[in-house]
Amino acid sequence: MSARTLVRTARPLRALPALRTLPLHPTPSLTTPSALRTRTTTPAARPFSSTRTTRSKDTTWQSKGTVKYAELKPETASPSGEITIIDVREPNEVAQGIIPSAVNVPLSQLQKAFSGDGGDFVRDFAFPRPAYDDKIVFYCRSGKRSQQALEFAQKNGWWNVRNYEGSWLDWVQQEEARGQASKIKEDDD
Repeated sequence: MSARTLVRTARPLRALPALRTLPLHPTPSLTTPSALRTRTTTPAARPFSSTRTTRSKDTTWQSKGTVKYAELKPETASPSGEITIIDVREPNEVAQGIIPSAVNVPLSQLQKAFSGDGGDFVRDFAFPRPAYDDKIVFYCRSGKRSQQALEFAQKNGWWNVRNYEGSWLDWVQQEEARGQASKIKEDDD
């Protein structure tokens, strides 16, 4: 048989898949240990997939738990705009006083304000509705209603929220103690 006849009658290998057997596992005698170590069994990452890194949130601030007076006081003394402090007491309670730089969204209106599109939030509350990832501190008179507000906000997508547990009662007590301390210091001078 001539070479010319052999070329005309030969079939390409791709036409004969049964003849191409591939080993499922490399043979140790044919593969070096370094080649075995570089082999990966994990599938390549899919482009455009939702991975943990694309969905991660910086929960550092939120994971600190309840807010204390010492943490909140500097934000009220010189507001950075980074934190929205929301008083959930009713307007007649707010008339007694409000934490500096706080805004009022009564608990009775919170459901409307923090669900769906929020209605005309700016018209109703005189400030823009916080974004879902904005830092928010809720407070009330003693901390119970503000905890309810926090839980409601979380259920509706606001995740970066915290509760000032002592709320208005703690604020007044701490401010009075600071006032007494500064008055005593002035008397000593």
